[in-house]
Amino acid sequence: MTTEVILVDADDNAIGTMEKMEAHQKGLLHRALSVLIFNSKGEMLLQKRARTKYHSGGLWTNSCCSHPYPNETAAAAAARRLKEELGIDVQPTFEYKFIYKAALDRNIIEYEVDHVFTATYDGPVTVNADEVEDWKFIDITTLLIDIEQNPHQYTQWFKLIVRDRYLTTVIQ
Repeated sequence: MTTEVILVDADDNAIGTMEKMEAHQKGLLHRALSVLIFNSKGEMLLQKRARTKYHSGGLWTNSCCSHPYPNETAAAAAARRLKEELGIDVQPTFEYKFIYKAALDRNIIEYEVDHVFTATYDGPVTVNADEVEDWKFIDITTLLIDIEQNPHQYTQWFKLIVRDRYLTTVIQ
């Protein structure tokens, strides 16, 4: 099954669609989403991407990240992917969006308008092993220290989200 992403301009206006791998190989700007789940203690749910993912396998990242299907809103895709990846049935809240571009492993170029969502959740987590290798809740101070000490263990976009949300300096 091929998956298409929504190509966008710099203002996040849809301008077409393209097969996901082709868009990533060509480094074309497209719509994406990232979800941050927090428990009632304020800890963030991280997932470790399955090593079989098409890029950034084995790296820690935000709770869920994906792309909306053509004719699907980022909010609907966020709820859908939380259920598919982690078995979490919540409707996250949109917080902000940002554009980033990064050269990743396997000749992939992420060039995305990333829609960031948040939600609070204290229920069970049921991982889809095709998507998620491991998961944990972590307090923010411990997370910030670990990203500073081990930046190579985290996805590029997640480090940008953490920087934007918690820091005033750039995490390399």
